Amino acid sequence: MTDLAALRKSYELAELDESASLADPALQFAGWLEQAIAAQLPEPNAMTLATVGADGRPSTRIVLVKGSDERGLVWYTNYESRKGRELALHPNAALQFHWVELERVVRIEGSVEKVSAEESDAYFASRPLDSRIGAWASPQSQVIASRGTLVVNAARYGAQFMLRPPRPPHWGGYRLLPEVWEFWQGRKSRLHDRLRYRREQGHWLRERLAP
Repeated sequence: MTDLAALRKSYELAELDESASLADPALQFAGWLEQAIAAQLPEPNAMTLATVGADGRPSTRIVLVKGSDERGLVWYTNYESRKGRELALHPNAALQFHWVELERVVRIEGSVEKVSAEESDAYFASRPLDSRIGAWASPQSQVIASRGTLVVNAARYGAQFMLRPPRPPHWGGYRLLPEVWEFWQGRKSRLHDRLRYRREQGHWLRERLAP
């Protein structure tokens, strides 16, 4: 068995200096995301979403960011899933992007709200047909008897809606409204660069954190 304690990696690709970072964290993030896309990384828009349940226990899963601007970051899912139920109880969350090949991490924390029905409708209509049928077929996070349940559901809804499935009422988007951003750039000798942005009196305050 591999000795996990002996695994090592030296981070030496880049640096993150205050003078080279942007004053607006949303723009800093947009630049890093574009670099991850340009580098053709696998799933550059994949992020870990952390929520908290009624019992106070956190849970995480991978989702895909489908929108990012000055308002926040958007993803789409089933509102009746575990994450949807937890966000209904505690509308706060944390996101994390890990671009291993670039030795970078971005962490975002903030409150969460549903996007408008119009935004959800527009995105749903842009999805491939199979994905739109899948949103109806999968009772996300619920126990099912077998994969056959999904196949039968997909066939049933496919026959019902044909080429024009509407957006399910239990499916739509969320937007995280950032209150804290952190940009992490791996550096040699574990002396990593960490820049945190936090709101203070309506402005973003940029601070360096010890690694």
